[in-house]
Amino acid sequence: MKHSKTGIVRLFNAAGYSIAGIRACWQNEAAFRQDVMLASALFVGSFFLARSVEQWLLLVFPLFLILMVELLNSAIENVVDRIGQERHQLSGRAKDMGSAAVLFCLVLIAINWVAIAWKNFY
Repeated sequence: MKHSKTGIVRLFNAAGYSIAGIRACWQNEAAFRQDVMLASALFVGSFFLARSVEQWLLLVFPLFLILMVELLNSAIENVVDRIGQERHQLSGRAKDMGSAAVLFCLVLIAINWVAIAWKNFY
């Protein structure tokens, strides 16, 4: 029987695994680094564009979403690559679907930013 850690030990271990995952993605995935840079720049810009807390949240939440989706996309790509390097229709489909999720997040960010900029300045 497997004895898993519980309580605060489990939380510390989980936090360590999460930090390791973020570090690995940063070191190995250029797209993740680009998304972090984009999110950082837009995060700073959000303080100048938003005119209310609600607007600020609508600008910032998708920035965290893109980072989460990029982490998941990278995980999918790593698992597919771990299985094998030969081309397979399902492997390609899985990678394409992960990429599509990232695209939808980027579109969401663009829509939110354009809509709030439009509302505030036009």
